[in-house]
Amino acid sequence: MTGSITRFLRRLLAGTVMLAAAAQADSSFAASQLCYRGVNLSGAEYGERDGAVNVNYTYPSEETVGYFAGKGMNVVRLPFRWERLQPVLGQPFNGAELQRLKDAVDLIQKHGMAVVLDPHNYGYYDKIQLKQVPATDLAFGDFWARLAVEFANRKGVSFGLMNEPHDIKAPDWLELANIAIRSIRTVGARNLILVPGTNWTGAHSWAADSLGDGSNATVMLGVKDPLDFYAFEFHQYLDADSSGTHTACDGTDSAKKGLNDVTDWLRKNGKRGFLGEFGVAANDGCLEGLKQVLDVMNTNSDVWLGWAYWAAGDWWPPEEPLNIQPHNGRDKPQLKVLVEGLSKKTTLAPSCALVKPK
Repeated sequence: MTGSITRFLRRLLAGTVMLAAAAQADSSFAASQLCYRGVNLSGAEYGERDGAVNVNYTYPSEETVGYFAGKGMNVVRLPFRWERLQPVLGQPFNGAELQRLKDAVDLIQKHGMAVVLDPHNYGYYDKIQLKQVPATDLAFGDFWARLAVEFANRKGVSFGLMNEPHDIKAPDWLELANIAIRSIRTVGARNLILVPGTNWTGAHSWAADSLGDGSNATVMLGVKDPLDFYAFEFHQYLDADSSGTHTACDGTDSAKKGLNDVTDWLRKNGKRGFLGEFGVAANDGCLEGLKQVLDVMNTNSDVWLGWAYWAAGDWWPPEEPLNIQPHNGRDKPQLKVLVEGLSKKTTLAPSCALVKPK
């Protein structure tokens, strides 16, 4: 398999691989309510690449998955570390780590929830930025070809291309994203793809040209998917610098404006969005801001697929301000607000499918 994937990707990058035509099924995602409402279950992205499972990093436990499913959530964004899954670029995955990832997906789906696979790498492999040797376009395409083969057309599984790329120019990131998309489609995977922008994929900064080579709002309209079955992934926190590292939500107005601006951008351009990360501390001002974020999603379900709150996970300390992992059997205050924003019906409707029909 290694040789065939590598040869395929070299031909793809040379422009000699012909892609399949768009599928016949409608991809409008028409929905009267949000399709996906859930949580990031953090832990598998922890630690160094050679860390030991359940010592330096961990996948979600059944207790944790069952807890959030029981609250009515229907999607888990599942962060993991690229280097641990693929220790050598261009080479097969680590078999044991791949099995752990598959087991986690099985567990989440056992509880009736969809999964967003999230290589949580910020546009880097180890400390090497994408497009730099050896973390080249070819290497990124190879990674996604291999991962797509393992989960191709699995109902309820979508592909998040990369967590929060940053310090990379928008045209360079667009090229990487399109290579990954072509790799996924050429191996036959029809799964929904979530495409972030650069600049930490912030909603508030979507129209900002931070590196002087074009904004996400302009450049990312160049995304090319032969199936036209993708959505843009945004992140947005409510503190002053939109980092999610402060307990005060004094950036709520800016965050809400950013989300409304992105909503208008999505509608104008006929695109869909997914809020892959957002989170607040448990004080009154932040909880009110959280309600406002959910209101933007709920009142614009024609362009928003849904959201995943950041974060929870078995190893999150109780004192972490944004954490909604239960402690001593008690729900976090943020969870009450999130649950109020959920529909009682959590079954995924056909229009919300994560795999496009043939």
